[in-house]
Amino acid sequence: MNFKSKRLVRSIFHVHRSLSTFLLYKYDILWAFLIISSAIPILTFLIFGVLVPIRNGLEKLSSYESGIEQMGDAWSQFRIRYFMFALAMNFDVLKVLIFIEAFISVLLLIVSSVCA
Repeated sequence: MNFKSKRLVRSIFHVHRSLSTFLLYKYDILWAFLIISSAIPILTFLIFGVLVPIRNGLEKLSSYESGIEQMGDAWSQFRIRYFMFALAMNFDVLKVLIFIEAFISVLLLIVSSVCA
């Protein structure tokens, strides 16, 4: 390798090193925040998973109905049409609210353009 090629290689690696150092020190706070905010819930679940006692038994596995003993099987089949109707009503209400919000936004835009 001659002198020019060594110099070229050094300049290329120097640019990469300076670029990586520039990017690293600029985002140190972000990486620290991401690591800490990810570690807190993980540590919480691990600590409480170790500390909380596990009690298995028939009383724990039975369904609870306001203190009244259950009659029959707790698994009963529901019709899907009630849930689909509730979902449709939810979207209808959502459409009305979005329409009202769009109307108010356009009204504010018209009033602000007239006053300006």
